[in-house]
Amino acid sequence: MDQDRHDDLPDNLSDNQHFQDVVERVVSRRGFLKNGIGLGAAAFPAGPLSAFAKPAGTPALHQKTPTIGFTPMAVSSGDAVVVPSGYRAQVLARWGEALFADSPEWLPDGSNTGEDQARQIGDNHDGMHFFPLNGQSSKEGLLVVNHEYTNYEYLFAPEPGQPYLEPWTLDKVRKAQHAHGVSVLHIDQKSGKWEIVRDSKYNRRITGNTPMAISGPASGHPLMRTSADPEGVEVLGTLNNCANGFTPWGTYLACEENFQGYFGTTSGIDARDDVMRRYGVSPLGSGYRWEEHDDRFDYVKEPNESNCFGWIVEIDPFDPDSVPVKHTALGRIKHENAALTVAGTGRVVVYMGDDQTNDYIYKYVSDDRFIPGRKTANSELLDHGRLYVAKFSDGAVSGDFIGTGEWILLDKHANPILAADPRFVDQGELLIKTRLAADAVGATKMDRPEWITVHPGSGEVYCTLTNNSGRAAANIDDANPRAANSWGQIVRWREDGDAAEATTFEWDLFVVAGNPIAFPERADLRSGSEQITADNTFNSPDGLGFDSEGRLWIQTDGNFSNTGNYLGQGNNQMLCADPQSGEIRRFLVGPSGCEITGIAWTPDLKTMFVNVQHPGEVGNHPNRPVLPTGVSMDEYMAANPLAFSQWPEAAGGRPRSATVVITKEDGGVIGT
Repeated sequence: MDQDRHDDLPDNLSDNQHFQDVVERVVSRRGFLKNGIGLGAAAFPAGPLSAFAKPAGTPALHQKTPTIGFTPMAVSSGDAVVVPSGYRAQVLARWGEALFADSPEWLPDGSNTGEDQARQIGDNHDGMHFFPLNGQSSKEGLLVVNHEYTNYEYLFAPEPGQPYLEPWTLDKVRKAQHAHGVSVLHIDQKSGKWEIVRDSKYNRRITGNTPMAISGPASGHPLMRTSADPEGVEVLGTLNNCANGFTPWGTYLACEENFQGYFGTTSGIDARDDVMRRYGVSPLGSGYRWEEHDDRFDYVKEPNESNCFGWIVEIDPFDPDSVPVKHTALGRIKHENAALTVAGTGRVVVYMGDDQTNDYIYKYVSDDRFIPGRKTANSELLDHGRLYVAKFSDGAVSGDFIGTGEWILLDKHANPILAADPRFVDQGELLIKTRLAADAVGATKMDRPEWITVHPGSGEVYCTLTNNSGRAAANIDDANPRAANSWGQIVRWREDGDAAEATTFEWDLFVVAGNPIAFPERADLRSGSEQITADNTFNSPDGLGFDSEGRLWIQTDGNFSNTGNYLGQGNNQMLCADPQSGEIRRFLVGPSGCEITGIAWTPDLKTMFVNVQHPGEVGNHPNRPVLPTGVSMDEYMAANPLAFSQWPEAAGGRPRSATVVITKEDGGVIGT
């Protein structure tokens, strides 16, 4: 039951220019793609980072070409995690596993209660970060993990003689809510193996019912007030935490993505307003069905509750008694992740993607400056600042970049367009309606902007544009062979003057994914870049992160049908790229039906943490079970949970999301 694919369906009905239109003009102006020639390195070069100015004080390490020394992996359609020769993969922190010393045992038939789930590790692991103890340990620390959503076909035990999911009860709603959120796990390495320290004071579950504070310009706004909180300064829970961020003051940023999918109504009428429609709230019943037993998810009964979601949530992992904070100054969108960097001036800059077809890329710049050692004061940097949205253009530039762009300020008082718009009475309302404000100022529509990461040396910014296969095929021509963008790409930009808080930038495409296996004779479709070959072909880049030595790690959440456009591309995977040479090698392939997501390292880079999300989510996998007549796939998998995937172990009773720990057999740095 894939509840989370709202990002494939656009809610943006504005007339704003699409990024592909900008690419068309660049390609047409430069004369590429004529006579069937594809988007090669000449059009979108990998671009040596040595050409870019380095920030003052950049360590010499970051100015070197990163070493990539492993033997590339072949594709796989199996039901296992496979890594290169010389590496080990250990499963850690499965869904339902005990988090505390007194946590209820996970029951393989799915019969754990909602109360049980509140004290167990959550489901569908996504973004995460490793916080070393004492600020530097590579053997012990806190692993903070997002739990994005859940698969009902595996979450619940079937009721004998009852239809799928029936009877639907409040306890099932609570179990689903408690499977969401965030887990804080104290882990350490003993005799080469990582373990959870279950009696640690740091261990914590944050769920869909954990009290949260609301800060920033929208705190206390009339549109944030609910029956549970008439003052609009707090809310219960965080939901659909996709990817993440982390701060230099030692806190974790959880990012609320497809929150709209949890809201519906039992009223039987479509009573949504324009804001709910723009964010994609369901007109009647939701797929999760929470509104049937929890009134706060019925948008007719609680019209402002959905406004309390779609934010970035700050969590202090070292203080289990601290209250998580939703920072409204960062805007309300379907946040994929939050890539935070500190500008040369000391201002904090946060890059964010709104993960939906035809939505936008954002940047936040703090008013004040980061001061090391002042955790509380630094957290307030996320409450006072300027929010921008990106507008890309085909302006001519010199060097390796192919276009220009600008950051448009989303401020009710400083932007004349927004000042004149009656939909935004004040800045708080504008932030609650961030998407509508971005529509109004002409932001550039993108192909599902997901993870963003900042190069540790150059400050250059990379963003995955996962795909947009629904764009009209009629738009395909010699200058635009990728109108139906089945495979996705990675866009990157350099801020003007290498200043992260700049309001203009230059951009290019680091890689345009494709499939030379399916289209060996079609240069326009086999790939968008000369970096892509039959050996490293992939689709739908999603997770993205630089390690501290400058290797770029790419994770996929794409089509694993292994037919048509996706012939021979196998299960979802993780690849490693050299941003200077453009070389890309496949490092890991996941089990059947999974997404590979979330990435973190110990400070010495000798341990990597990767998440395997929703193994057993059947989708269009070639090994999907054959259904009996009249039986839905969800119903069949609920009754036969091991029919498609048995990862991480058959004895576990059903597929389970989990964190995988990767180490090198010789004890070396991952990737070398």
